[in-house]
Amino acid sequence: MKLKVRLFLGIVSLVLVSAAPLAQQAPAPAPSQTQHTAVAPNYDLASRWASAKVGKMVFSTGVSPQWLEHSDRFWYQYETPSGKRWWMVNPARRTRVALWDNAKMAAQLTTILRTPYDAQHLPISAIEFFDKDTVIRFAVDLPKDATVSTDSVLDMKMEMKTEEQLKQEREQQQEERQDQQQERQGARQAETKKHWLQYDVATGRIVLLQNYEPEKEKARWAAVSPDKQTVVFARGYNLYMMDAAQYAKAQKEADDPALVETQLTTDGVEHYSYARELRTEEDRRRFRPGKKDERDKKIGPRVPAITVYWSQDSTKFAVSRNDSRKVGDLWVINALANPRPTLETYKYGMPGEANQPQAELAVVDIPSRKLTPGKTAAFVDQQISMVTAPVTTRRRAQEQTEPQWAASGSGTIYFTRTSRDLKRIDIVALDPVTGESKPIIQERSNTYVELQPLRLIKDGTELIHWSERDGWGHYYLYGADGTLKRQITSGEFVCTGIEGFDEKTRTLFFTAAGREAGQDPYYEHLYRVNIDTGDIRPVTSGDASHTVAMNDAATHYVASWSRVNTVPEGALFDATGAKVMDLEKTDVSALVEAGFRFPEPFKVKADDGITDLYGVMYKPFDFDPAKKYPVILYVYPGPQTESVTKAFSPRSQNVALAQLGFLVVEVGNRGGNPSRSKWYHNFGYGNLRDYGLADKKAAVEQLARRHPFVDANRVGIYGHSGGGFMSTAAMLVYPDFFKVAVSSAGNHENNIYNRWWSEKHHGVKESEDKDGKIKFEYDIARNSQIAKNLKGKLLLIHGDIDNNVHPANTLRLVDALIKANKRFDMLLIPGKRHGFADAGDYVFWVRADYFARHLLGSAADGVDILELNREREIKR
Repeated sequence: MKLKVRLFLGIVSLVLVSAAPLAQQAPAPAPSQTQHTAVAPNYDLASRWASAKVGKMVFSTGVSPQWLEHSDRFWYQYETPSGKRWWMVNPARRTRVALWDNAKMAAQLTTILRTPYDAQHLPISAIEFFDKDTVIRFAVDLPKDATVSTDSVLDMKMEMKTEEQLKQEREQQQEERQDQQQERQGARQAETKKHWLQYDVATGRIVLLQNYEPEKEKARWAAVSPDKQTVVFARGYNLYMMDAAQYAKAQKEADDPALVETQLTTDGVEHYSYARELRTEEDRRRFRPGKKDERDKKIGPRVPAITVYWSQDSTKFAVSRNDSRKVGDLWVINALANPRPTLETYKYGMPGEANQPQAELAVVDIPSRKLTPGKTAAFVDQQISMVTAPVTTRRRAQEQTEPQWAASGSGTIYFTRTSRDLKRIDIVALDPVTGESKPIIQERSNTYVELQPLRLIKDGTELIHWSERDGWGHYYLYGADGTLKRQITSGEFVCTGIEGFDEKTRTLFFTAAGREAGQDPYYEHLYRVNIDTGDIRPVTSGDASHTVAMNDAATHYVASWSRVNTVPEGALFDATGAKVMDLEKTDVSALVEAGFRFPEPFKVKADDGITDLYGVMYKPFDFDPAKKYPVILYVYPGPQTESVTKAFSPRSQNVALAQLGFLVVEVGNRGGNPSRSKWYHNFGYGNLRDYGLADKKAAVEQLARRHPFVDANRVGIYGHSGGGFMSTAAMLVYPDFFKVAVSSAGNHENNIYNRWWSEKHHGVKESEDKDGKIKFEYDIARNSQIAKNLKGKLLLIHGDIDNNVHPANTLRLVDALIKANKRFDMLLIPGKRHGFADAGDYVFWVRADYFARHLLGSAADGVDILELNREREIKR
């Protein structure tokens, strides 16, 4: 077979492997049994509902409370088509007041910064609270050459500060730091300067803070102790530390050769290192800009250590190190690197291979500098994970965001160890002084075991443990010695996470899915249960999915709720579930005026005729029931999650895709989600390629029987990553049903994908040979094995430096298709990893064209993608 390879140049490079031009390959869609009017692709309508344009019609869709350190009050920011508002809420007084008057704020900012603002357009960022929350400090970005007024200035160098103020100046919320990082990385990286201002809550007066320098962000290489007195990092392959004074100097001049550092380990080597692996050139460039001192030249620059887990008293820390020296290498080539393409090499354990990372745990005592290895060995090729303490509001306010171990009053720490086949997990108690350990809770299964974080209560004398041992995810109360006291929750529902605990009343607040009869089983609600009596009560209500944020004292929480077909709302409640006040309801007036229609939830049966599946259908906004519409399934097989939207999501790409003239369908499948029963979740165990396909097909067939506008003769399917794998498998397992697929970044060959995915969800057999040596047997069905079955139109997309799902996953499938003499199409995206980054919009329109051409019979065929060019013109 002679192949023609055509090169298309667009926003990114596109390589199309084909036996003929796309336009010539497109046969007319198969005629329907029922006569309906045909649908032509509506590019104009689709472009009007692109994500970026929807983002200009609807803004905030949930309330994210920022609880204050010194009270149970919280503030939040909320944006509507009228602009941003900032609110302070006092649950005890049942009040909500504006942080400031936007109009007065705009007037004062205009006067001070000599830049015009109004109430709808306030450029405020990085909000901080000081002086027991009576003063608010914030930032505004201006061009570097802008001049400001000197009339309302507070010279921060001359100001006498209280110790409380000095402490508060070091306190920035994690979310605010992320905002600043995004600003630096984004388009506003240009010539701007951050000006800091201070707002007095009592008087409403604003002053410009002259010479104010907020505490520098934590250095990327630093792991800071809870008391801020010790900093741990790595040089070369070993651990080092410095005290707070030396760290302050390093913040000013990182290359100061006089800085005092203490080396803690000497046994680190390449691929058996205490340093975090910097896999990519981008990672390596981030850590040491500027010149290098002599230590850099000899042993390397400061880089982050592997994850450091601090004791809560800051006297010790634990590290979990992996020996990957025998693990095989993998490579990608960055063709866009300058001045020459570069080879990127990294360790990558594949399923079934003998050589895997070997995990170990050690504890370092700060005063003595002593490292104590933990005695952790139990399973061959086991994995180790520390049990950590929850991150509270107070910890965030004090910038204690580094992981802390969950320790009991006696100092015992806990970790989990997991067998390679994931059928055995132990929760283990470890003595940080001696390194001795013993299992206190053991979980065993014939498929795979999953856990949620262990929760210590009553100063660690009791433990709350989550288990699926009875087929559903529930909480169990244990003593510190591993004695089971009682099962706390039970029934046919899944507990999904702990939100709070009241030590006085011994009340556990948790979220769960599937408990409320008559509702979609994926909708989450908040519940309360007494851990001694098992008396469980719902705390949220309503036929919707809830997200909650509870204060540290577990006295109040903020809930935001919606469905895919309802407007989101948010309110404040007390711990009993009584509403304190309504907070927000998303403003969708602009959406409605533009013609938005909610997608439609539905329920069908799985291929077994018994199991309920839940889905969502997106229709064109110019939908005509007299017409016949092709179906496009958007898929992700799980098993971590199903690709079915449950909350209000107007910016979904599936909204825009439907506007071309498709019914876009998301629907679950057995084996797809852990929020159902253990049986449901593990349905695909041992059949990772095919387990979800029959349910997808059955769902479309049922929809076609219900609705005459559903054309089951024209069915497309697409997905990314696991969805890319699944969409191609659907084309090969059911080639007469699925007619078109667009499969991006698919792990088509799970024998060369990462060990975690395949060995966990498909299974690996552990056995012992005659000499007593443990070995692992692994085999899995792959898409390349059935490439000969392809009948429809298939477009494969992959980034050429994808170091998650290696491009070989797609290329091996390509090789099998070529050997089977199959026509197909391929788009290789240079310089992109697994997520495609800024090429995402380009991929959307390539996908849209492909489905339009092969399901609707025509598509845009000009060289330019006009919809993207228009957006660029608007941005200019």
